[in-house]
Amino acid sequence: MNKERQLLVIFPHPDDETFGAAGTIAMHARQGTPVTYACLTLGEMGRNLGNPPFATRESLPLIRKKELENAANVIGIDDLRMLGYRDKTIEFEPEEELQAVVLNLIKELNPSLIITFYPGHSVHPDHEATAYAVINAVQSLPIAERPKVHCLAFSNNHLHDIGEADVIVDIKPYAEIKIEALRAHLSQTAWMLEDMEPKWKKGDPEALAWLETERFWTYPFAF
Repeated sequence: MNKERQLLVIFPHPDDETFGAAGTIAMHARQGTPVTYACLTLGEMGRNLGNPPFATRESLPLIRKKELENAANVIGIDDLRMLGYRDKTIEFEPEEELQAVVLNLIKELNPSLIITFYPGHSVHPDHEATAYAVINAVQSLPIAERPKVHCLAFSNNHLHDIGEADVIVDIKPYAEIKIEALRAHLSQTAWMLEDMEPKWKKGDPEALAWLETERFWTYPFAF
């Protein structure tokens, strides 16, 4: 994959970057591409508190903040921006404000590639609100100034509605980085790692496919 000028990653929660794109982000970072991650919230309303629980509802925000910092360091994100929105409220923020935040980031950083969620196919209301803010912001730019946008999609009907992914990234060289980043988000990933790590070690094809490949959809902007 060609080196990008600047990568801008925009997701609403700590660990969104790791589950869907850690290997791809790590690849770009190790190619020498500057990486900015704009994370809208601290995920303080997350349902998981570790296994066994080591967080409380009161301590979770600071724990998730530290987990995000650790994961960003593992992945190679050199510019981590925590935007300070409250978890599970992004859908209620004024659309114009969120779009302006994205436009300001684009104007400042001049990214050649943005990674975010695919609107309509990212399930969680915070995911959806973030996705629409990014897509609407990019759509508002003159065609010649628009960065590429690669989106994560995982709704039940996404394959029917938007087809197969058109950007498939082999992240085998970065699989250990993805695992380490998942471990960094332990308050949210402990249950998943307990289930998945034995499968990875045994070479389970489905588990390895998830670990070693990341899929994105290029958003079809109107021109």
